[in-house]
Amino acid sequence: MAKRFFDILISSAGLIILSPLILAIAACVVVFMGRPVFFMQSRPGLHGRPFRLVKFRTMTRDAAADGEFLPDSDRMTRFGRFLRSHSLDELPELWNVLRGDMSLVGPRPLLMEYLPLYSPEQARRHAVRPGLTGWAQVKYRYASSDEDSLEKLKYDLYYIKNSNLLFDLWIVLKTVKVVLFGSGAR
Repeated sequence: MAKRFFDILISSAGLIILSPLILAIAACVVVFMGRPVFFMQSRPGLHGRPFRLVKFRTMTRDAAADGEFLPDSDRMTRFGRFLRSHSLDELPELWNVLRGDMSLVGPRPLLMEYLPLYSPEQARRHAVRPGLTGWAQVKYRYASSDEDSLEKLKYDLYYIKNSNLLFDLWIVLKTVKVVLFGSGAR
């Protein structure tokens, strides 16, 4: 109950305080990449139930002659790289937190296609709401291999077993440090 109150308080304050920045980024997305401004994707939430994750779009919608999107590396813009490197593309997820789809802290929501691949132990990551940030993100900001991804799952499970409001606050402070100064990021 305290966690949900904390989520509502921080996400609503964040949306209000950051609204000028959010509007400026939205305008820049339109200028540099066109519409739509947001990237939305179905992700597994609490108990694996799908929800629509909302982020700023960081890639163009360029496609080959056959209509298939070009590879991500060809569609990523310089502005999109900037947004991702500073986690600014994730600001719209505060709306997901306010709605109750996500929490400020918890395991990051992965793709729906991964659900059948989890072992029963790994599937426990869906026992809590997914988070805007989490223990795995402050330990392994950029997973570059399957081994790193498995480590992230271990940190997600550690968080679930040990979550409390003080741990959440510590993770939020650590996230700010990682995002602003790059410390702790691989």
